[in-house]
Amino acid sequence: MPLFLLFMGIYMITVLGNLGMIILIGLSSHLHNPMYYFLSSLSFIDFCQSTVVTPKMLVSFVVEKNLISYSGCMTQLYFFLIFAIAECYILAAMAYDRYVAICNPLLYNVTMSYKIYSSLISGVYIIGVLCASAHTGFMIRIRFCKLDVINHYFCDLLPLLKLACSSTYINELLILFFGTLNIFVPILTIITSYIFIIASILRIQSTEGRSKAFSTCSSHILAVAVFFGSLAFMYLQPSSVNSMDQGKVSSVFYTIIVPMLNPMIYSLRNKDVSVAFKKILERKTFM
Repeated sequence: MPLFLLFMGIYMITVLGNLGMIILIGLSSHLHNPMYYFLSSLSFIDFCQSTVVTPKMLVSFVVEKNLISYSGCMTQLYFFLIFAIAECYILAAMAYDRYVAICNPLLYNVTMSYKIYSSLISGVYIIGVLCASAHTGFMIRIRFCKLDVINHYFCDLLPLLKLACSSTYINELLILFFGTLNIFVPILTIITSYIFIIASILRIQSTEGRSKAFSTCSSHILAVAVFFGSLAFMYLQPSSVNSMDQGKVSSVFYTIIVPMLNPMIYSLRNKDVSVAFKKILERKTFM
């Protein structure tokens, strides 16, 4: 019961935080720019990813047998993969957006035109759908003969492969290929963007401005490190040393903890968000 209350509380904070961020950006005209459209997309992805996983997990705390059908399991796997992969690339797009805003502010409106940022956001979901379709398509072809207990709190790739009694060679190759691609390409984009951002921050004359910029960047980098670190721990370890119990702990970070923290991290000390929130409150007070 304590675990149920803990994760129920986390899920409620996640839903309120992410939906609140989407609504706030939608209602505030001065937040209608690429930076906040990316943030709104991140909030949508985090809300969906948490909703795909957490409600079913909460059921397991209050019932003796938490059953899921084969089709339900494959559906959960498919949508989890879409949003997990989409998050990798939306974080990379956000880092690139911040690089353009800080390092090339005069060219920002040209570089981040409607066509470009809408293409980036569309690309994020297209990659997620393609990779998820490949993984799920090859998972459906597997013959399972030990479908008694999935040693995990949701239907994920590696725990399902442990139940297979047909060859999983192609599936393991896909995990290695897509895992490497979907983790390292965004990470390299983020690292490169932040190297230029930090170099630009170091040129700021004001000590207060420099420390504030570093503080904001460090919180963003920490969120990215936790997300990608936990993903890499789960998917890029050799199967011989991969422990499902350790994998469960790692999965909690990228499916539950990070979606809860992202709205706070990306709006922390953000004046535009604070102003928008105050305006909404004032509008409701006058009504």
